[in-house]
Amino acid sequence: MDITITPSELAGSVTPPPSKSQAHRVLIAAALADGESAVSNVAFSQDIEATLGCLEALGAGFSRDGSTVTVRGMGANSMSPLRRMAYPRLDCGESGSTLRFLIPIALAVRGGGVFTGRGRLMERPQKPYFDIFDVKGIFYEQKDGVLTISGMLTPGTYRLPGNVSSQFFTGLLFALPLLDGPSAIIPTSPLESEGYIQMTLQVMARFGVELPATMSLPPHYHPQGNQTYRAADVAVEADWSQAGFWYAAGFLGNPVVIAGVDPYSVQGDRVIADQTLELSGPGDMALDVSNCPDLVPPLAAMAALRAGRTTRLTNAARLRIKESDRLASVTQVLNALGADVTEGPDSLTIRGKEMLHGGVRVDSFNDHRVAMMAAVAATRCEKPVTVTGAQCVAKSYPNFWEEYERLGGKIQKRE
Repeated sequence: MDITITPSELAGSVTPPPSKSQAHRVLIAAALADGESAVSNVAFSQDIEATLGCLEALGAGFSRDGSTVTVRGMGANSMSPLRRMAYPRLDCGESGSTLRFLIPIALAVRGGGVFTGRGRLMERPQKPYFDIFDVKGIFYEQKDGVLTISGMLTPGTYRLPGNVSSQFFTGLLFALPLLDGPSAIIPTSPLESEGYIQMTLQVMARFGVELPATMSLPPHYHPQGNQTYRAADVAVEADWSQAGFWYAAGFLGNPVVIAGVDPYSVQGDRVIADQTLELSGPGDMALDVSNCPDLVPPLAAMAALRAGRTTRLTNAARLRIKESDRLASVTQVLNALGADVTEGPDSLTIRGKEMLHGGVRVDSFNDHRVAMMAAVAATRCEKPVTVTGAQCVAKSYPNFWEEYERLGGKIQKRE
């Protein structure tokens, strides 16, 4: 689907969708639990649908009533009979979180699994897990877009570089308490995206799993074995990463009021509120985005309109292995609109302008965050902008275009 946007002002109150990051974690914990949980305020994005499908294949059950999911947990534990069943086939769609969270969980619960996906998902690196599997004697094979793993996780020490995706830490944090003895997860370098790890620990605690951590820098995590997740009823928070696009809209002169987000949330992307204030200030500046990589598209849109000021977004190399090479795609889209963006190996340098000219077709690169960035930036263009492949927003924000239009955005859809 292509969407043509005629530049216009956005105005009104908007509540971002439920947090995809938190929903993944809550649904996983509920699926592992012994008993029935109610998870409310769930947005059924493509990524969440992928997680639900995989958890069902692993042994959980689900029923839906509006935005509430009732989860019949599998009661996973170190003696689970699920381990004697055939390896499940787990279609992760395009969701990196689903894939990386569930690799260790599939080993702990079923002794392995066959993972598939779409788009660029199966090209995204899994080396931190593979290095662990080499040490632990776990079989893995990645061939023709299919990853097969087989073996048993055993209690012990697990070492991971701190600068890899927090998704690897989360997968191990969920799985290791199910084993029959204590373990340790030790970062071998300073942690990036620690906020996402804190979100995981918060969800695990809500479902009754204790996980002590040292006070060292970086912290070491010590999952105790023989634990069972306990059923709980949880409401999913609004998503700070999606709020970033409405913060960008406000920064660009659109009187948008963002409602429903928790200022005390452990979501790391809540820093968008402070970053927006920083960008509103005078002078050139640099923002380290190593702990909030998903915020780069809205931050880049804001920086593109900081007239006469230069902004550098640094420590962003991991964006190259997202749904698109996001350093390249953000650069190409904004420059096509008339911005002045220079791509570096792990950074963007953006020289702000008063307005963007628009009047072009831009590719979404099948990347939900790039499409939403283009939509927000279009409000400061002189001429209409067409975004191709605009349906990709369904990956994380299924009703984005409806909300955009409700706030006053002028769009035309072409299938």
